[in-house]
Amino acid sequence: MKISQILNNNVALVRRGGNEVFVVSKGIGFKKKKGQQITEEEVEKMYILDSFDMLDHFSYLLSHSDPNDILLISNIISYGEEKLGIKASDYLSLALLDHLEFLLKRVEKQQYIKSPLIWATKRFYPAHFQVGLKALKMIEEQKGLQLPEDEGVSLCLHFVNMEESQDSYKDRVLEVQTLSNLVSIVERHFNIVLDEKSANYMRFSSHLQYFVQRIIDGEPFNDGSETLELYKQVCQLYPESFKAVQKMKVYVGSQFGFEISINEETYLMLHINRVTERMEDKN
Repeated sequence: MKISQILNNNVALVRRGGNEVFVVSKGIGFKKKKGQQITEEEVEKMYILDSFDMLDHFSYLLSHSDPNDILLISNIISYGEEKLGIKASDYLSLALLDHLEFLLKRVEKQQYIKSPLIWATKRFYPAHFQVGLKALKMIEEQKGLQLPEDEGVSLCLHFVNMEESQDSYKDRVLEVQTLSNLVSIVERHFNIVLDEKSANYMRFSSHLQYFVQRIIDGEPFNDGSETLELYKQVCQLYPESFKAVQKMKVYVGSQFGFEISINEETYLMLHINRVTERMEDKN
């Protein structure tokens, strides 16, 4: 690999095949010069970008980053990969490094983010949220800081958003907010607090996640003649679940202009009945 540019003592831009990639190698700024070769064995970390859109931004970011911060982000990524069973992209590493830089600037000004999504993120993405909290703890330990739990939400959402890269960060936040609102409709209707640890809640939550994704993507759930008969039976069997679904239907229609199909209403009623029946018995 041929060095195109030395960015700082530990980071360089190199030509690898037909692409330019960032490499982290301790002391490269002293050991090497522009135009010289560097082997992959000499590289500690390599960032491969599939486009040049963010090249200037990340070039500046890496050249001005503390090597310890780059190592910190690498350790956070490794932890997230292990806990979530994923393979992180290089974009996630760079996005988290960018996030860390912004976070430290805000800390200097005593500016902390109060996230409205903390409750919903805990509820719908518990594993990702724990990764976010661990990342926050690692930052606190290295920087000698005490940070509010809310700061872990945005760290968590970086991992959530990475798993479905076709979704924008904005869509991911919208999904979490919508999930939270739909669950709140059910809880208010039945005047209960759902047991987030129950198997029925996990099934309901999983169904809602796919449901909300279809709403955001504008993908209807097609009806069939067999579903219509089942729909009529379920409406009679579970009248309160039917009423809750009608409230959800109004919310979805007003917020997204999306018409919930009979098929979807049927599945929602079945899930809602299952997740609420034992809760009602306790009250």
